[in-house]
Amino acid sequence: MKQIIMVVEDDKMIRNLIQLYLKKNGYEVVEASDGEEAKTVFLEHRPCLIILDLMLPKVSGEEYFSWIREQKDNDVSVIMLTAKVRIEDRISGLKLGADAYMTKPFDPNELVAQVEAVLRRTEQLCQKIVYAGLCIMPRKGQVLLYGKNIKLTKYEFDLLYYFMQNPDIVLSREQLIRQIHPNMDRSVLDRTIDAHIKKLREKIEIQPSKPKRIQTVRGMGYKFVSVI
Repeated sequence: MKQIIMVVEDDKMIRNLIQLYLKKNGYEVVEASDGEEAKTVFLEHRPCLIILDLMLPKVSGEEYFSWIREQKDNDVSVIMLTAKVRIEDRISGLKLGADAYMTKPFDPNELVAQVEAVLRRTEQLCQKIVYAGLCIMPRKGQVLLYGKNIKLTKYEFDLLYYFMQNPDIVLSREQLIRQIHPNMDRSVLDRTIDAHIKKLREKIEIQPSKPKRIQTVRGMGYKFVSVI
């Protein structure tokens, strides 16, 4: 599963530097330049870890951190990276619940090492697949759509998980049947699969104007589209 890291930093040069080092070490990176934008980016991508500047425009880093902890998926880790160097600020940040606190100026290699250390500690928590605001957490049996909890049946959950494990690939009805009804008769199950997918679409397709996440490929099966 992808480990997505979000960088929330208003200084573009610092943001680009952090992104460069993280990508070089194999991480997927998303970014935001202020606290308001960071809320939208979080709901879209559900990162495993956030590198958070505290001195942000619009919404302060502390306010944004509090907002993060109010979200349904609150296992995201946070490294505070800030120009606030007083010991009181460090203690305050750690008491808020930050996983690590680093001050500027900083060594990007040390920051990457901190990211690796935090993710090692939290790897079992950060098990999720995210595409365009749709987040599935198989260990928790939970699905979120832009922060809203989506209730699925077991068959719907299993189907969605299989789709999201195989994005942008056409999956035949037979493949889907093997995933959720491996021991039942194929002739009956073609219609059952179609019914499950219809119900699943009703729950995850909340924007009619956008292309469907699960698309029908005539004569072949279905495909989950990662970018909509």
